[in-house]
Amino acid sequence: MSDFPDKLLLPDIPNLHRIDVYEQHGGYAAIRKALAMTTDAVIDEVKKSNLKGRGGAGFPTGLKWTFMPKQTSKPKYLCANGDEGEPGTFKDRQIFELNPHQFIEGCLIASYAMGVRATYVYIRGEYVKWINILQHAIDEAYAKNYIGNKICGTNFSTDVYIVRGAGAYICGEESSLMNSIEGDRGYPRVKPPFPAQVGLWGCPTTINNIETLTNIPVIMNRGGDWYSKIGSSKHPGTLLYGISGHVNKPGVYELPTGVLLTDLIHKHAGGIHGGKKIKAVIPGGSSTMWLRGDELEGVRMDADSLKAAGTSIGTAGVIVMDEDTDVLKVLARITHFYHHESCGQCTPCREGCGWMEKILKRFMSVDGNIEDIDLLLNVANNIEGNTVCALGDAAAWPVQSVIKKFREEFEKRIGKIPAENKYIPPPHLVAKSG
Repeated sequence: MSDFPDKLLLPDIPNLHRIDVYEQHGGYAAIRKALAMTTDAVIDEVKKSNLKGRGGAGFPTGLKWTFMPKQTSKPKYLCANGDEGEPGTFKDRQIFELNPHQFIEGCLIASYAMGVRATYVYIRGEYVKWINILQHAIDEAYAKNYIGNKICGTNFSTDVYIVRGAGAYICGEESSLMNSIEGDRGYPRVKPPFPAQVGLWGCPTTINNIETLTNIPVIMNRGGDWYSKIGSSKHPGTLLYGISGHVNKPGVYELPTGVLLTDLIHKHAGGIHGGKKIKAVIPGGSSTMWLRGDELEGVRMDADSLKAAGTSIGTAGVIVMDEDTDVLKVLARITHFYHHESCGQCTPCREGCGWMEKILKRFMSVDGNIEDIDLLLNVANNIEGNTVCALGDAAAWPVQSVIKKFREEFEKRIGKIPAENKYIPPPHLVAKSG
């Protein structure tokens, strides 16, 4: 790792948000380099890097760009997803605040590679401070002809616009995001057709995460092969890990993929308050499966390692809970969030999220019974995989994993259970929830 800097997205350079400082440190050299290449060569360089999307799905970015049709009579669009509504996730706003021009440059390179006429940066409306910072950076880039007509004296022209969200978590889902930009209700669309064929206003559209696009200038400057050797081989590059909860130094840490989860917690985030033990960790934002404190040894923060551990990288929003945490209280709060944020389009999610919250409230008031554990798991299982978008899965997975990992916490809420009445889950439930 000594050949590679830890920080590719958020280097420690004062005032990097200013365009003159960004240019002094090599800013906008990558777009000039890209404009001298063919569009296919730019896409090939991104494919060589093996950059995976940083929004949670982890789809290969270069491959995604190839889905955009080369020949079409319609304008093509890029959507940069900065909605960032996932509880426990707060990385994109760091880019907007500390390094907005690298993100803008990434949008420009992506637009050139795919022949995009305009980029729409969708940002959650609560991010007023960061929206203003990004808009100022966009204005600076327009003034220097990095955005607009005949960029850098070439025949390539493109525009960048900011669209403010209205506080709906569902609009972080790509098709709901597009509906919101169009001025419609944030309902997910049934696929196919996919956005690359029928996206914004019925035109070809690619949706990328803010962090994903911010990696692009680094790849263009240093090469895809160089980038592919940073961190985990199958999930390369650096990640912005947002860590919160019962740690001494919560915040955003940029580190190579594959860092040990225990190192992230103890070495970088300063360990646990009061030297207490870890009870649970949510490794990728509130929608990902939980890990018990005794499962963390050897777990690395990359897609494959976390998948092997029974969870996922998600948005790399790590939430740490100490030994005194009431995990049912945390789960009830998360479930309330998903019930509130469900768009209501799909019956399993609309009704199921409400039922999960009701059942958890019974446990919180010590009114639950042994059958309610089965009922709660059954409801979660009937939501998972039965909705148009992944919000239903996001609501079901925390419930499934907490029942699996912390069943004793539910049992404590219903009083002492005689040994002969201890629950043995039916095989079909174990298979589904495991």
